[in-house]
Amino acid sequence: MELKFIGADHEVTGSCHYLQVGNKNILIDCGMRQGGNKFENSPLPVSADKIDFVIVTHAHIDHTGMLPKLYKDGFRGQVVATEATASLCDIMLRDSAHIQTMEAEWRNKKEKRGVGIEPFEPVYSMEDAMNLIRLIAPYSYGKVYTLCEGVRFRFTDIGHLLGSASVELWLTEGRTEKKIVFSGDIGNKDQPLLKDPAYTDEADYVVMESTYGDRLHEGDWAPPVEELAQILRDTFARGGNVVIPSFAVGRTQVILYYLRQIKQHNLIPEYKNFPVYVDSPLAVDATEIFLANEQTCYDEEALALLRDGVNPITFPGLKLTISTEESKMILEDYDPKVIISASGMCDAGRIKHHLKHNLWRPECTVLFVGYQAVGSPGRRILDGAEEIKIFGESVAVQARIESLKSLSGHADRDGLLDWLGGFTRKPRQVFVVHGDDEVATGFAMLLGDKGYSAMAPYSGTRFDLATGKFIEITKGVPLARSTKGRTVSDSYTRLKLTTKRLQELVEESTGLPNKDLDKFSKELEKLMEKYRT
Repeated sequence: MELKFIGADHEVTGSCHYLQVGNKNILIDCGMRQGGNKFENSPLPVSADKIDFVIVTHAHIDHTGMLPKLYKDGFRGQVVATEATASLCDIMLRDSAHIQTMEAEWRNKKEKRGVGIEPFEPVYSMEDAMNLIRLIAPYSYGKVYTLCEGVRFRFTDIGHLLGSASVELWLTEGRTEKKIVFSGDIGNKDQPLLKDPAYTDEADYVVMESTYGDRLHEGDWAPPVEELAQILRDTFARGGNVVIPSFAVGRTQVILYYLRQIKQHNLIPEYKNFPVYVDSPLAVDATEIFLANEQTCYDEEALALLRDGVNPITFPGLKLTISTEESKMILEDYDPKVIISASGMCDAGRIKHHLKHNLWRPECTVLFVGYQAVGSPGRRILDGAEEIKIFGESVAVQARIESLKSLSGHADRDGLLDWLGGFTRKPRQVFVVHGDDEVATGFAMLLGDKGYSAMAPYSGTRFDLATGKFIEITKGVPLARSTKGRTVSDSYTRLKLTTKRLQELVEESTGLPNKDLDKFSKELEKLMEKYRT
């Protein structure tokens, strides 16, 4: 009864965990890595053809994107997912295969290849994706199912994305039974359309995400309708477009929900007929899946709109573009408009064309509405890059860059703590994953301060679930391109985090008596002198 950590360990993308129960080999997620990554991922301990099941927490590509590659390598088992996730995977994995094929064709055409140099190949083909999709089996929320001998499971709505779930697993070997819960991505509370994350009663072990484990969402959360309306008004007044890089599944539908409110309440009367283009075939298909799953996944507010005959994510002036020709027509239209296009991190898809045509225009606005992984083009733009390369050409960043910070599909630090606090007793061990290096380490330290046994494992770490003991604890193995082969030290990361805490303490000490401040300073100076080399 073993747990091994494979992906999204001290990183945000590429989620993958391995379970061995009896003679069964099970994966929890099989995601694609996106953006910059610091560490090498450990390989699967068995070959793909030996994997019996993959349990998917939700359909985002960083949790599902390598499933077709698993099929290509020999996997022929069953993929287990909620009903909505199964439907979303159908379109998202085909879209991923299409994007990779198109990118490979572009690279092979762009780059000159000499004799004997192999052409660039996509990670997997459309055929691989289609064959994998046939292996997906849908299951309902809230019911306990038998996966195989010694393994039962249940999906619980976690409120991150349509169909997203935490996974409870009851594992039995001989007379030993243990329960492990994988949180998946924990949703933010009070999001439009989706229900709040549901709690789980108990578990021996918990594997939980920590994407925003080091921060709180700014201020009291409120729908950003007024802020969005002001951004649109200012941009239209300059004669520009508002380009929104958006995840096709989930975030696009939320933006449509807010745009409908702006039009319904006439918040921009001087531009009340402004057009909105959703230029993403995937987003169009995903919107249809949202509507098909409204009764099982929508929150009460969205259901109330439906009962009143109001579709919460459609409105006059909304134009859905499917074909390449329709997409090109948007580029040729210079009237002010809103363009929503994927991918959300600007690293693939049609958004690259819209950025190429709008990023250099000072009258335009690029509005970010989702997480931007370190190293992604979106993150570089958001961090103030003066130019970026698109299709091999440098494009100046002269458009206004904005972001809606109140939008997040992930729980913040307090939301994560609330979810973990929902267990009736503290789990025996909490494993912190799916967070940037310092974030995952810091959140594990915070849980330790609150009385939990918690750690942030690196890829390759192995744990015996039956005995509750580690089989192997690995260190992060850096990618050569990012750290020149140096081994990352947990102790050094902890020191950096402690430095941040010290800075906070210093800032809070302004009201202390001078003699206490002097004593504090002398003690710090002694410590620095002791460790100065």
